[in-house]
Amino acid sequence: MLTRKIIYPGLIELNFQAGEVLGCNVYLVFDADEWVLVDIGYEETVEDFIEIIRQLDFPLSRCKTLIATHADVDHIQGLARAKQSLKTSVTCHPNAVKPLENGDTLLTMAEIAAQGLRMPMPSVTVDNQIQDGDLIHVGEIEMEVWHTPGHTDSQLAFRIGDVLLSGDNIYRDGCIGAIDAHHGSDIKAFIKSLERIRDSDVTWLAPSHGPIFRKDAAMIDQTINRLRGYLQMADFGTLAEHWPLMDEWEQEVTEGKLPEGL
Repeated sequence: MLTRKIIYPGLIELNFQAGEVLGCNVYLVFDADEWVLVDIGYEETVEDFIEIIRQLDFPLSRCKTLIATHADVDHIQGLARAKQSLKTSVTCHPNAVKPLENGDTLLTMAEIAAQGLRMPMPSVTVDNQIQDGDLIHVGEIEMEVWHTPGHTDSQLAFRIGDVLLSGDNIYRDGCIGAIDAHHGSDIKAFIKSLERIRDSDVTWLAPSHGPIFRKDAAMIDQTINRLRGYLQMADFGTLAEHWPLMDEWEQEVTEGKLPEGL
């Protein structure tokens, strides 16, 4: 049996437990013999994670549910296999149901043609839908559901005491989950989600990638300010609400103005 590397009471992260990074962070929330998984990662690592759970002496039959933080392939490609192996249910936000049940390769980012990326996205039936304010009970542990859209419209976070399983909202270096109009991203919603995290009284953030870290309001502010700048950048296409350069260009065209010295 393995010695449990508990990072917070009732919380184990399976990459940290394994001593190697196998994919996105996979959190096992437990009380006594009852447990849930938050995300599962790629299909190819499902059996590795299940073996770790077995060696941690958790009864496989006591998995209450598999929770998807959102419908991105690196978080949920293995859901169908894990559901079958563990004979349990799948839980997610209503906005994640369609891409999960349809195995949508575009919305889940399993297919990015410009980068030559094409991965299978096995469909899986969703059994439970959860929304902001819902509570998930694992034994005596209470997980409060936060809907934190921005990265995707289905992004969820989960509060357990003074730690927040914060998904792809923000990482220790101030980076955030990818922003892409075709992916269902929303910059304004992202800013509101980050403000909610910043203003909350949680102490620790346990993200979907990278290490758990102490919440730093100043760092989150820097990220929020960067996002606000994206609202006026053409590179973000339909996600930007304004492009000041084009207003300047229109005025210069009207005035027949060229750069000084040209």
